[in-house]
Amino acid sequence: MTSCKVRYLIFFQYYGSKYSGVTKTPPHQPGQGVQNYLEDAIRRLRPVNEVCVSVSSRTDAGVHALCNSAHLDLQRRGDLPPFPEEVLTDAINYHLKPEPIRVIKACRVPEDFHARYQATGRTYLYRLMTGVSHHAQLPVFESRLCWPLRHADLDIEAMQAAGMVLLGQHDFSTFRALNSDTPFKSPVKTLLRAEVTVGQDSFTPHSFRRGMRCWELTFQSRSFLYKQVRRMTGAMVAVGLGRLTLSRLQELLEARDSLAFPQNMSAPPDGLFLKRVDYEDSDLSSCSRDLEIKP
Repeated sequence: MTSCKVRYLIFFQYYGSKYSGVTKTPPHQPGQGVQNYLEDAIRRLRPVNEVCVSVSSRTDAGVHALCNSAHLDLQRRGDLPPFPEEVLTDAINYHLKPEPIRVIKACRVPEDFHARYQATGRTYLYRLMTGVSHHAQLPVFESRLCWPLRHADLDIEAMQAAGMVLLGQHDFSTFRALNSDTPFKSPVKTLLRAEVTVGQDSFTPHSFRRGMRCWELTFQSRSFLYKQVRRMTGAMVAVGLGRLTLSRLQELLEARDSLAFPQNMSAPPDGLFLKRVDYEDSDLSSCSRDLEIKP
C-alpha cells in the first residue's frame, strides 16, 4: 500500500525586505524569492513527488504579506498517511527557521484546486507615516514597514475623493508598470475599495512619535496589475499633498497609457502589505475563514 498524493492550500506571511519578491528565482541569482525558501522547507519533509509551490498573489521585492496563499501537492513515502494540517504547518515552519516567513494555516483541498485562479479577491494595505522630518526620527519598529513622509499634514478628504475616482471598473493601463512581464494580461479591473483611514497602533507609543501619524490606504479587487497598488498609492498621496489635482488624476486614468504616469510618483515598496486573499466558503470547508492579520 502506498500513500496518496494530497493537495494543500497554505496561508503564509513574510517580512519582504530581504527578498527579491515572492516568486522563485534561479539558484545563481543573488536575491532569492520567498517561494525558494518555502519549497526548500517542504523538500526537507522528504515527499515522494517533486515539490512545486503555486503562489496565488505576486508581491515585488521589499513588499510584505500579512497573508498570502499557495497550493502544493505532497505524497509521503511508503504507506505513511497524509500530513494532518496542523502537523504540516508546524513542520514547514520548523524548517523555515530563521527566515522571517511563517505558514499561518494549511488545509486539504480538492486535487484540482488552484490557489491563484480560484481566489475571489485580494486586499492590499499601504502604510504611511507623516511628519517624519528625518529618516533617523522614524521609530525602529517602523523601519521598512511604512513610507515616511516629511509633510505633517495630508488632505485626507482629497485623498478619499481620489479613491472615489479610481473605484469601479476601468482600464488601469496607466497604473501598470512599464516593465510588466504580463503585457497581454487584461488591464480592465474592478476596484471595489480604495480608502484612507487612521493607522492601527504600532509598537511605538504615541508619546515617542513626536508629531508623527500613521495612515493606511486599503485597496480591494479580484486581482491587480503589476505595481498597480503602488502607483495608485503614489497618485493618492500626490493629491493629498496638493501636487496632483483630481481632474488630472481622472485624465491619467482615461489616458490608459503607462507612459503617461508621472515619473517618481509611484510609492516605494516598504509600506505595502498583501493583507488577505479570499476564496469561496465551499473551497475552504476545513479552514477557518478568520485569517485577517493586522500589522
